[in-house]
Amino acid sequence: MSPASQGDERSLGQLFASATAELSALVHDEIALAKAEIREEARRAAFGSGVLVVALAALFFAVPVGSIAAALGIHALGMSLGWSFCIVFGAYLLIFFVLAGIAWSRFRKVKKPERSLDSAKKTAAVLQRAKPHPRSLESGNEAKALGTSAGTPARTSEM
Repeated sequence: MSPASQGDERSLGQLFASATAELSALVHDEIALAKAEIREEARRAAFGSGVLVVALAALFFAVPVGSIAAALGIHALGMSLGWSFCIVFGAYLLIFFVLAGIAWSRFRKVKKPERSLDSAKKTAAVLQRAKPHPRSLESGNEAKALGTSAGTPARTSEM
């Protein structure tokens, strides 16, 4: 046992298998984190959409029938028919804007999955630094043998 190994006698194949398994686990964890964040934000968006649909349905279906009934009821109290219809219309507009404001506030809270994006960027940075740079072994060995750097021809003393 050499002093540099300190009891860790794994082969290159075992090290590669271990690195592959850990990289695979990291990718699976990144995907799980992204799914969890997207699910949470999708729930917020769904709630906001549901409130908006309810607001639009209330406006679309209730305005004609409710307006006529309420305006006739106000007219029966002694107000002119024109003003009765204006009051009812204003009430429905108020309801619509309140519900649309609630939906808008929910939509504004929807965010992109920040933690997943940050984690993926960090992982990509680590993997970029870990990439091996291809080198030509033959040209490097030849250069060492000739005493020159790779890519420059050896000088001969033929003049």
